Amino acid sequence: MGSERTDPGERREVPPLRAPRAHHGEPLSPPPIATGAEPSPRAVPPAGPAETAEPAEKRAPPAVRIERLTKIYEAERSEGEIVAIRSLDLQVPRGQIYGLIGPNGAGKSTLMKIVATLLAPTFGRVEVCGHDTWTDREAACRELGFMPELFHLYEELTVEEYLEFFAGAYGVPRERRRRTIEDVVELTDLGVRRKSLSGSLSKGMRQRLLLAKTLIHDPSVLILDEPTSGLDPQARIEFRNIVRTLSRLGKTIIISSHILPDLSTICTAFGIMERGSMRVSGTFEEVTRSLRMTARVEVSFLGGPKRVSSIIERLPAAISPKLGDRTLEFGFEGDDEALAALLRRLVDEGVGVTRFVRRECDLEEIFLQIGADKVQ
Repeated sequence: MGSERTDPGERREVPPLRAPRAHHGEPLSPPPIATGAEPSPRAVPPAGPAETAEPAEKRAPPAVRIERLTKIYEAERSEGEIVAIRSLDLQVPRGQIYGLIGPNGAGKSTLMKIVATLLAPTFGRVEVCGHDTWTDREAACRELGFMPELFHLYEELTVEEYLEFFAGAYGVPRERRRRTIEDVVELTDLGVRRKSLSGSLSKGMRQRLLLAKTLIHDPSVLILDEPTSGLDPQARIEFRNIVRTLSRLGKTIIISSHILPDLSTICTAFGIMERGSMRVSGTFEEVTRSLRMTARVEVSFLGGPKRVSSIIERLPAAISPKLGDRTLEFGFEGDDEALAALLRRLVDEGVGVTRFVRRECDLEEIFLQIGADKVQ
């Protein structure tokens, strides 16, 4: 038994490592048991069940639990260490669609690969459906499906042959493979191309095939890294619909994308990463409330702004108003009745309102407000 450093001043016993495998890197999406990196000797195994933990029958574990996760890369020459993930804590409940947002280099892909067991953490622990990825990697991997941003298809195989190959690699029983392939082909709408060579598929169809392969062993947790990157608008809409269907089937989905409107339409919660840390995380309502972000009301009117300016000064519900020649924009925290009363007030004061719209803040505004624009 060896001793391993976790945090300064703390030491924890770690089990001996198994014999390392002779390889030079992991495939992007390996079978869940047959391949994979061994845990890093610096990674921290679990310390055992907490004494104060609630009974399982009272509260099911989250689909993904991450505690004090840290990933440090050894840099070349004299650059020192590069910290890709910094003591990150996160819980993703079962059935949630959780969006990961952040600039390039924020640590999103590193985080996803660690959860998918393709990278070993430096410190910390990860649980998937209650299975620790250090001590119970085989069980954790059976619950996981990982779809990487960059991937390679066996282009000489047809769609059916490709899925048949991975069904065998993932250990799907032979008597169930045909039905399983039919199910994922139907779900991803690949039926018309099932006899086509993988190399002949368009980018959108390739993404569907990779998703079908990711689903072949019926995982509970899906990790999708930039799945809509490079797709045309129609293909992105279709892919989002598939993700919604998977959520209705009870899958937990962690998805990253730089296309924020895609995430805003499907995610039930999200987190914004910067320099390996989680700047903010929660449901849309929780995040906007914590950041004190308000809805914006946009008004267009006839006539000059002088009259409107005098009225706005007497309307405390209008927060931080911005007045133009024939436009007005302000923050608003009230309900629909208060908003209707505010509109009536403008009309009663003789303002010729031609447009009156409340616009909720979106992910882009949140992203810009917290200043998550730094790249490591």
